[in-house]
Amino acid sequence: MSIYPFLTHIYRIILLSLAMIMLSSCAATLPDYTSSVPEFDMRSFFNGKLNAYGMVQDRSGKVIRRFHADLIGQWQGNKGTLAEDFYYDDGETQRRVWSLTKNSDGSYSGTANDVTQDAFGYGQGFAFNWHYTLAIEVNGKSWQIDLNDWLYQLDDTRLINRTEMTKWGFKVGEITLVIEKTD
Repeated sequence: MSIYPFLTHIYRIILLSLAMIMLSSCAATLPDYTSSVPEFDMRSFFNGKLNAYGMVQDRSGKVIRRFHADLIGQWQGNKGTLAEDFYYDDGETQRRVWSLTKNSDGSYSGTANDVTQDAFGYGQGFAFNWHYTLAIEVNGKSWQIDLNDWLYQLDDTRLINRTEMTKWGFKVGEITLVIEKTD
């Protein structure tokens, strides 16, 4: 019995691990956007009526759902609500109501009916990044999916929202939205 196949397997695992570490170190971070404008302010952008248009892609990049959404945000000081009504291309509808807080250190936190791990994040320049865990129903079963949510404010009325969805550290999908203020 030769040890060569075992060593080849270990070598492949080490190379794959190193490649994943190198790729993850290439990801954008908030400090990359420090001096960008306009400065994203969740309280002013998500205040009033907004429309969103988007798609959900599986891990291979195939578009599996399209949707539009009506959003209404309201703030009282550092506390806000954001009601989101989603209308999917297959006829399904969904409502999510966020309870949002601007914290004393400038970060934001949030909860919603299907968010199982509270959202928490920071902004720099025109970018905002937050993380949370969402309960998503797939084939009658609820999955806890981790979301890495990036918002990029393009101007006073529009932003692009890109979200990577992972389960056990593996990418399972992506969401892309365009959100526009209507008032």
